[in-house]
Amino acid sequence: MSLFGLKFRMWFLVTILFAILYGIISAVAAGAGIGNFWFYLAVSLVMLFVQYMIGPKIIEWSMRVKYVKKSEYPELYTMVENLARSARIPMPRVALADIGIPNAFAFGRWMSDGRVCVTRGIMNLLSEEELRAVLAHEVSHLKNRDVLTITLLSVIPIILYRVAFSLLWSGGNRRRESGANAALIGLAAMVFYFITNLLVLYASRIREYFADRGAVDLGAAPNHLASALYKLVYGSARASKESLKEVEGLKAFFANDPSCALNEIKELRQLDMDKSGTIDSYELSALSAKQLNLGFGERLLEVMSTHPNMLKRIKQLSTYKIGS
Repeated sequence: MSLFGLKFRMWFLVTILFAILYGIISAVAAGAGIGNFWFYLAVSLVMLFVQYMIGPKIIEWSMRVKYVKKSEYPELYTMVENLARSARIPMPRVALADIGIPNAFAFGRWMSDGRVCVTRGIMNLLSEEELRAVLAHEVSHLKNRDVLTITLLSVIPIILYRVAFSLLWSGGNRRRESGANAALIGLAAMVFYFITNLLVLYASRIREYFADRGAVDLGAAPNHLASALYKLVYGSARASKESLKEVEGLKAFFANDPSCALNEIKELRQLDMDKSGTIDSYELSALSAKQLNLGFGERLLEVMSTHPNMLKRIKQLSTYKIGS
């Protein structure tokens, strides 16, 4: 999938999402009484704004985030500093999360509020080149404003849910004909709520591809990022159920989806032909020539995830070259 293909899919997806929202707004305005709709729209937007503003504090608390100084973790801090300079974004705050699952994530309200965080579990797992590649991926998320993008898109299913709830709940209080129309529109809104939720998940997966490409543009070797992702999946597959539950609500921020690790590690072990625990440039090149045939279970798991199937993702990495 080319960069143009990724951009086209993203814009096409955004068009579909807003077309659905426009259709529901028009239907509500025409046949179900516009008053309640605008009330629930306002409530949804206010709730989303509050969630967006307090989101970083929730992440800090739930992930036990501690911000670090350059003197405490000089190598980590310098890596983020150099990557931010290359990406031409303000220097993010650097943090360490007291979480055993190996991973990294970026968050923040806007560009100047960016934070890049690594978990305790990642520090002794990756090589220097692999850690730099993962950090480049996270810096790319900040550069691409992915947190803001997904938050804005997420408002569409929220609005549709509140429209559906309002119309289906209150339909019985209207005249029979008006109530029937309201119920039909409410049912349609509920159906589109589920559809748009899946589309937002798809948008999240596209943003992961963008961040991978951005990491390579920032100088990360594709095989180093592939190898890092392989190790992160392996580390997540070994994590306890309690550890996975601990991060369930925030896994969308991670470099990979820990809940998919047990399924993905079986596929990824086939890439590690020399059983070294890493993916080198030869192994990545060999993958680029292979045809992937994912089963129904793997495809379904991907549809319900914020992250692409890892085998597909690493195969996409095999098509990238530094400076291309």
